[in-house]
Amino acid sequence: MLRIEDITYKVEGRPLFEGASATIPTGHKVGLVGRNGAGKTTLFRLIRGELALEGGSITLPQRARIGGVAQEVPSSDTSLLDTVLAADTERAALMAEAETARDPHRIAEIQARLADIDAWSAEGRAASILKGLGFDAAQQLMPCSAFSGGWRMRVALAGVLFAQPDYLLLDEPTNYLDLEGALWLESYLQKYPHTVLIISHDRGLLNRAVQGILHLDNRKLTYWQGGYDQFARQMAERRAVLQAEAKKVEARRAHLQSFVDRFKAKASKAVQAQSRVKMLEKLTPITAPEEAKKVVFTFPKPEELAPPIINLDGAAVGYGGPPVLKRLNLRIDQDDRIALLGRNGEGKSTLSKLLAGKLQPCAGKLSRSSKLRIGYFAQHQVDELHLDETPLQHVMRLRPAEAQPKLRARLAGFGLMADQADTVVARLSGGQKARLSLLLATIDAPHLLILDEPTNHLDIESREALVDALTEYPGAVILVSHDMHLLGLVADRLWLVKDGAVTPYAEDLEAYRRQLLAGDDEVKAPAQPVVKPKKASRDEISALKAEVRRCEERLAKLNDMRDKLASKLADPELYQDARKGELATWNAKYAEVMQALDKAEALWLDAQERLEAAA
Repeated sequence: MLRIEDITYKVEGRPLFEGASATIPTGHKVGLVGRNGAGKTTLFRLIRGELALEGGSITLPQRARIGGVAQEVPSSDTSLLDTVLAADTERAALMAEAETARDPHRIAEIQARLADIDAWSAEGRAASILKGLGFDAAQQLMPCSAFSGGWRMRVALAGVLFAQPDYLLLDEPTNYLDLEGALWLESYLQKYPHTVLIISHDRGLLNRAVQGILHLDNRKLTYWQGGYDQFARQMAERRAVLQAEAKKVEARRAHLQSFVDRFKAKASKAVQAQSRVKMLEKLTPITAPEEAKKVVFTFPKPEELAPPIINLDGAAVGYGGPPVLKRLNLRIDQDDRIALLGRNGEGKSTLSKLLAGKLQPCAGKLSRSSKLRIGYFAQHQVDELHLDETPLQHVMRLRPAEAQPKLRARLAGFGLMADQADTVVARLSGGQKARLSLLLATIDAPHLLILDEPTNHLDIESREALVDALTEYPGAVILVSHDMHLLGLVADRLWLVKDGAVTPYAEDLEAYRRQLLAGDDEVKAPAQPVVKPKKASRDEISALKAEVRRCEERLAKLNDMRDKLASKLADPELYQDARKGELATWNAKYAEVMQALDKAEALWLDAQERLEAAA
């Protein structure tokens, strides 16, 4: 087992660990959590022996192999498959020695050891890991130099998984994976035969792939059994108990201090006052654990536009050659929350760029509302920030006429307070850079917000704040994310990008997860059992009621919009010859609203029927 005993370590005079201890049982899968900057990555470096402890000890079983993801696989002519195979250094050395060995006894030892480590199935295992992380058979034979840095990080992850160290240390591995890769990794870690420590802010991963949570807080380590949600509940209960105890102790201290202050000068009460002073000295204050700092995102609110804000009719899009996506017949309204599903390379980013106006259709028609503003966030934009400028300088460039107090208020609305506002971007954390990019993407109050992996580098509190902000945001949202927790709470429609087409996905996210883990390429209709239908659960009925409410709210908005347009069209002056062009515009908008109303009524009727059937 891994024993961390009474360790102490400082960085530039700031203590990260003071008398911290924990024990990780052999074979356990453990999530390491704590606030940004608390020292999680430093703990990994201490376990690997890259840093020297100032006090205490970290002990592992003798000859235990520790593995972690390299910073990046170098660009080389070696194929992906061979790069992963080389990560198992023992196998590689034995295979090389087997080519030159002449001593019969040594040859027998080599062959026996190769059999012990299952060396002959290595290529199949390596190929399976690469496939799970998004590389098809042809790509596995391509050189590393053919792939970008983010893709080479996946190869580095494949290498350490293939090597199967006794202690696998993973630091935010899903940051460079898509949803499919993240779900595959989650499943792989559940079956991993050795001990795993993983730093992650992905709640799904921390709930399904680990058996315990190692919490780094206030320079101490505490091990909690169970997944993240169980840990969060226990922490909340503990905080409530300690806060109540702290109030009781503080009240007791105040009472004793009041007695001392009143009677310390009176000779008749001197003995009692002295007794109270001693009691005060013995009464140890209880410090309740700090609550997680409240994190916020403040998205500016756009005005309402007539639906649809985007309409695609037989559209196709590509990059000059054959279209990547074709026959796109899609409609987006301002209240839509859409998650894009699909394996890597199917065209999710291409669709996002088409909707954002960064690509133009090569066939068909794409129409946008004339006043439509679009905000686009992608991970590469974080990397394109000006490293030598401060966040304040970034927003000043976009809003040169605004006063500094208002610009600073904008930054504070995304959690970038005074210190971060005046710090050059190069010195900001990954999460702070992501916040700045989100601010820049939403500064114009977009009617449509397209988010491609927005949670990379955001901690759990920031992810929850993003969910809250998107829930309150009155614009349309298109989401591409590996974070199923975010998708499940924000998206109410799913689009599957597959085989050059984009179609509504009829099942839910959990069904999509099961499909991916089963390796099915097609959605299979569940067999209909010849049994009495199961009564719907309370949660299912609550979900259906919520859907009915959403449909009713949409109907109310559209009816209000229809009434306003009808009032406008009732104006006699609109029918003057000089305003015939304006009349055509208002008639077209009225027709669009009526079409949207028909669709909304059909959705409401369907939701109402399903609720009645369930009830």
